[in-house]
Amino acid sequence: MNKNILLMVDVVSNEKGVEKEMIFQALEAALASAGKEKYGDESELRVAIDRTTGEYDTYRRWAVLEDDSEDFEYPERQIKLTYAQKEKEDSQPGDVIERKVESVDFGRIGAQKAKQVIVQKVREAERSQIVAAYKARVGELITGLVKRIERGNVILDLGGNAEAIVLRDQLIPREPVRPGDRMRGYLYEVSPQVRGPQLFLSRTSPQYLMELFKLEVPEIAQGLIELKGAARDPGLRAKIAVQAKDKRIDPVGACVGMRGSRVQSVSNELAGERVDIVPWDDNIAQFVINAMAPAEVETIVVDEESHAMTIGVSEDKLAQAIGRGGQNVRLASELTGWALNVMTAAEAEAKKEQENLGVLQVFMDSLDVDAEVAGVLVQEGFTSLEEIAYVPAEELLQIDEFDEAIVEELRNRARDVLLTKAIAKAERAAGATPSEDLLSLNGIDEDTAYALAEAGVANCESLADLATDELLEMLPDLGDERASALIMAARTKAYA
Repeated sequence: MNKNILLMVDVVSNEKGVEKEMIFQALEAALASAGKEKYGDESELRVAIDRTTGEYDTYRRWAVLEDDSEDFEYPERQIKLTYAQKEKEDSQPGDVIERKVESVDFGRIGAQKAKQVIVQKVREAERSQIVAAYKARVGELITGLVKRIERGNVILDLGGNAEAIVLRDQLIPREPVRPGDRMRGYLYEVSPQVRGPQLFLSRTSPQYLMELFKLEVPEIAQGLIELKGAARDPGLRAKIAVQAKDKRIDPVGACVGMRGSRVQSVSNELAGERVDIVPWDDNIAQFVINAMAPAEVETIVVDEESHAMTIGVSEDKLAQAIGRGGQNVRLASELTGWALNVMTAAEAEAKKEQENLGVLQVFMDSLDVDAEVAGVLVQEGFTSLEEIAYVPAEELLQIDEFDEAIVEELRNRARDVLLTKAIAKAERAAGATPSEDLLSLNGIDEDTAYALAEAGVANCESLADLATDELLEMLPDLGDERASALIMAARTKAYA
């Protein structure tokens, strides 16, 4: 009986908290490695330790190959089928032939080699256990002690031989960190690594902010308040959207807490980051207005096609609405998911007026009507020929100035124009075709894209190389401002 083996397994298992089976496997690997010094480095050995007595046997192994196999290169661990069948009649290619050989004495194997193999196996087991323990905790807050700082990355000791890393770009800027400090982070990834920490934490993600509010506000944990989203400028400012499931609850007041205690606790954890709590609203325009706080919005124009909004504020509130370095409008845009363009109310009104004039001109040209009829359509909120052609006739008949004959004529003219455009589009499709990047360019419509393709400008790179006057020579109806805007958008997209 080899009591030394059983004793070593018990000691290492108790010290490292690793299953005994893992230690047995490590010892078998160490004994097999030591046996190669006797039978040759190219040989393949298998050691089997009896788990109850500690006795072990060593087997030398050969892989069975076809007689004419081109892979037969290592006779020390390969054997041809003819010879294999002499030892075992039913041997087939791919099988393994084993012969019992003399074992290396456990007490005489290289102590250093045995230790290295065992330590390596134990570390692998420990790291596997850490991955298994934390895999299901992705999305949770993890707390640890700062163990060391390496090249700006912070290593946290979580206890139980587990370490986590907060990468430099996941740390709050200018936050003081010293070894021994207690630090909390959002576990966003568990990645098995051969060396180094396997748990990745973030202190800058919006999810971290949301998880902190879940800790501080019981109503969120109880499901009475729902967190709809968050946006952050780490260490400086953040916005978080909240919605009450119970109308009797004030979601903003609950998150602020008595005398601001709850939101202050979150702010302290984020190195003083200022947090705006925004009421969620199903009406996206109202939600954007809420998100722009503390700035007061006077006008708002929604462009659903481009998923953008133009926001008008008083001139003395413009700086506040934009925020330092565009911070306020940027966070509001991230929170709502809409592109926001802030300007003074006068500028917004002028822009709206300009857009209305453009629609007015389209109606006059396409429908062959005078300014009065086109103006009525614009005033009633119609912005495209498609709306006139396909909305129910009853909606147009509700306009006081229109009767059935006028409505029917307007609808027929709109449909004729759209049909003509559809035919032209089909003809264009058979000829020059713009690339996908040109079709998806911000500010361009399909007709303009095809017109550019017909003129030899079929992608963003070609458009980016043009000067404004060159583009206007091709498409004079664009106008200076739009031509310049298209070229700049193309350059941004082509050279991003």
